[in-house]
Amino acid sequence: MISSAITFFTGGICWFFNKTNHKVQLKRESFIIVTTVWVVMSIFGALPYLLSGAINNFTDAFFEAISGFTTTGASVINDIEALPHGILFWRSITHLIGGMGIIVLAVAILPYFGFGGMQLYNAEAAGVVNDKLHPKITRTAKSLWGIYVLLVALETIFLILGGMPLFDALCHSFSTVASGGFSTKNDSIAGYSPYIQYVIIVFMLFAGTNFSLFYFLGRGNWKKFISNSELKVYLYITFITTVFIAITLISLDHFPAEESFRASLFQVSSIITSTGFVTADYTSWHPYITFIFFILMFSGACVGSTSGGIKLFRHMILFKSIQIEFKRMTHPQAIIPLKIGNKSISVEVIYKVLAFLMLYATICAIGIFSLTLTGMNVESASGAVATSMGGIGPGLGTVGPIHNFFAVPAIGKWILSALMLLGRLELFSVLILFSTNFWRHH
Repeated sequence: MISSAITFFTGGICWFFNKTNHKVQLKRESFIIVTTVWVVMSIFGALPYLLSGAINNFTDAFFEAISGFTTTGASVINDIEALPHGILFWRSITHLIGGMGIIVLAVAILPYFGFGGMQLYNAEAAGVVNDKLHPKITRTAKSLWGIYVLLVALETIFLILGGMPLFDALCHSFSTVASGGFSTKNDSIAGYSPYIQYVIIVFMLFAGTNFSLFYFLGRGNWKKFISNSELKVYLYITFITTVFIAITLISLDHFPAEESFRASLFQVSSIITSTGFVTADYTSWHPYITFIFFILMFSGACVGSTSGGIKLFRHMILFKSIQIEFKRMTHPQAIIPLKIGNKSISVEVIYKVLAFLMLYATICAIGIFSLTLTGMNVESASGAVATSMGGIGPGLGTVGPIHNFFAVPAIGKWILSALMLLGRLELFSVLILFSTNFWRHH
């Protein structure tokens, strides 16, 4: 209650002094607002942890809060089951808010208070392709939230039918649909029945799907759903990787067939969608399986989903670009358009994607190097950076699935917090604030 009062009081003051200046039209203002909102929300989101005594220092409390709002799911709390229900619910609420983005929520709600603006939506949902469902941004945001709430409600019902208590079902549904990963249990989903694990698998895969496809599906447009190229690649990678890992577990580790398939499908779905739930210590499996999971951390699911990471659409453009360059070596005069499905991708989008991928790799390298300076080994630093940038949660080494981020040095937690924000806001939305050209008066 105290943290809520502080937050609403501060927000009320800001609204009062800005109530006559409520039209956001400039892109520059939009980028400033988006980044500021995420940081400020994380600062206030840390208050419940501090005031309740669940966490006793601001660094850890801020880390837990920004991990929730960015739907990363990385935690510094050792005994989650010892937390009061109020704090457990707050952790899940941060996922619920962050899952579709604070700004998408804002464009659905703030117009009633006189706020609005297309630039805010573009800054938050800065995907490769903007597939607006309605000409008005507010209607688009409401449609997305409707789909979001429906998925949460359906998963909650199915989890309750499997014997999960209502409170736990709500918390896990918030985390699943947001691709977050915060659980109410110390061992995440490992202690639950196979039925519950399969339910969570299905909804993790839903969360990794472009939400606009659900909208078209609901309107009877099956063709747009089943013909989506990115969705096909997403499901294909999930299936092939699952089968490969399951066969390995059966043949080399002698796991039972059904358990191997379920464990493999769960972990593949969890990582590719950046959810971060676990049912097993996958780092104890065969070393090359761990490497596969590390590669998946840089994958991401579909554009327009709640998942983090690079997103498969960008990878598809990269591989198509490489394919075209090979063709041009044998046919230098040929004009070969880059197509994804039936859509031609403009040169501008291709350049943006390649720039994004290069910047992503550069930031990861800098992040890994910075963490090693704090004393972390390369494996743990690599896993921590990959999972923070991709919004996944568990990493490798000392931040693996049976550990958490409690032992990471304080400076390392601030570095990882920054990486979570960068990854969630698609890099450029944050980094543009550090450009001198951005601040010049036009």
